Amino acid sequence: MRIAIAGGTGTVGAPTVDAVRAAGHEAVVLARSAGIDLVSGAGLDAALEGVDAVIDTANVSTLSADDAVTFFTAATGNLVAAAERSGVRHVVLLSIVGIDRIPYDYYAGKVAQERVVEASGVPWTILRATQFHEFAGQLFERAKVGPLHIAPRARVQPIAAREVGAHLVSLATSAAQGRAADLAGPREEKLDEMVKAFARRAGSRAWIPSISLPGAQMKGMRAGLALPGPDATLGTETFAQWLARTA
Repeated sequence: MRIAIAGGTGTVGAPTVDAVRAAGHEAVVLARSAGIDLVSGAGLDAALEGVDAVIDTANVSTLSADDAVTFFTAATGNLVAAAERSGVRHVVLLSIVGIDRIPYDYYAGKVAQERVVEASGVPWTILRATQFHEFAGQLFERAKVGPLHIAPRARVQPIAAREVGAHLVSLATSAAQGRAADLAGPREEKLDEMVKAFARRAGSRAWIPSISLPGAQMKGMRAGLALPGPDATLGTETFAQWLARTA
């Protein structure tokens, strides 16, 4: 199969490209570095020529609901429209567990993105996944008060990005199923402990306090609203195993 991956250079997009190739399929990377602009649609029609399935892992860094909705509506709207014109048989969208339960600006964009896919003329599958193990490192770098790193408290059930990528490929090479079962890691973790463990692995010996951050997203995550339901598909690699593998 010829499978296109939107956002194919990102945290989950890159391992998805690897999983496509490992499964013996041809990967087409849809990214600005490959001359494709999802927001304007430039280059999409040519890139999707002969493509059988599309996996959308594209992302945007913003804390604005308006910006998130604008980006995801435009980018995914252009993607599914080009997919329909090109005769693509299946679009798979990566989304996030809990976006309809946590009133968070970025999640408003993901909800809008799901609606775009649901309204498209191409058979579709939407996979909601939990946070990635890689989230701990991202927070270690970003969550600071001045020079002080902090560890936000939250309940999470994280999964390795490479397991998400492999699952997306499995979905893309199967029949469209609408909303797929949620995907999560094998066990619940405490986010602040993950951040501290990552910091120690990175060589930091600084004091990193656990903090209950304000805001709808973190409040919702502390309440367990980002955890999967009992019918979720579970990955196998724990955070500790991932940390040891990537050390």
